[in-house]
Amino acid sequence: MTTSDASSTPAEQNPYGAAPAGPKRVRTRHFQTAKQQGIPITGLTSYDMLTAQIFDQAGIDFLLVGDSAGNNVFGYESTLPVTVDELIPLTRAVAMAAKRALVVADMPFGSYEGGKEEALHTAVRFMKESHSHAVKLEGGVRSRKQIKRIVSAGIPVMGHIGFTPQSEHGLGGHMIQGRGSSGAEKLIEDALAVQDAGAFAVVLEMVPGSVAAEVTKRLEIPTIGVGAGPDVDGQLMVWSDFAGMTEGRVPRFVKQYANLHSVLTDAVNHFRDDVATGAYPAPEHNYE
Repeated sequence: MTTSDASSTPAEQNPYGAAPAGPKRVRTRHFQTAKQQGIPITGLTSYDMLTAQIFDQAGIDFLLVGDSAGNNVFGYESTLPVTVDELIPLTRAVAMAAKRALVVADMPFGSYEGGKEEALHTAVRFMKESHSHAVKLEGGVRSRKQIKRIVSAGIPVMGHIGFTPQSEHGLGGHMIQGRGSSGAEKLIEDALAVQDAGAFAVVLEMVPGSVAAEVTKRLEIPTIGVGAGPDVDGQLMVWSDFAGMTEGRVPRFVKQYANLHSVLTDAVNHFRDDVATGAYPAPEHNYE
């Protein structure tokens, strides 16, 4: 994200070299400026200090400590079992490592559905105990009151509509949302509800590109796509998906920029063989 307060333009930057110029710390106001200036916003999930440092130094605009940690850290089959107490230490590690990126904490299932005061209590815990800069919660119209209450307390909120993983059983599985005229109308209604409640941005997940484009035109706040096509204001990916850490089927919208699973497998096999043959440790690894 290179906004008007930065010294260089996207065309002047090396996308594969040093981190782009921009604000010393990305704030919610920079999201709004990016939308107004047509500057794409980048986001990745992170659950630990090491990945957070790498992504932050590369110039990623925001880091989401997602409840996707359920699948990628804790080994759960879904995000549903994840608790606030499990996410807070992960978020704290990311927030302490990130010097530039905005750190967003995911509010897990069961931590805000009970009403606006429960939602505020959870959001306050994240802000105080994890040092995050914002929180994210799922739902459009149904979460409007919760979002409004959290924002009224001075806590920035990122919304999340379309396919909402915490509602996968109610939605009938991993189903694309917003198809057909009624589906598109509901998605737009949800998006407007999130905006009206005061969210600074909204994630659109697994939504037809044409519908996401229409939502993006209708909203004054930025839209962040997760499988929502190119005509949104930014893109978010789960880091283990884009880095090729996960095995098996990956969603259609995922582009794998590396195959770290293969790299680590080769390294582990090499280490195992070296120990078995006595090649490691070699003399240069020993102390005199």
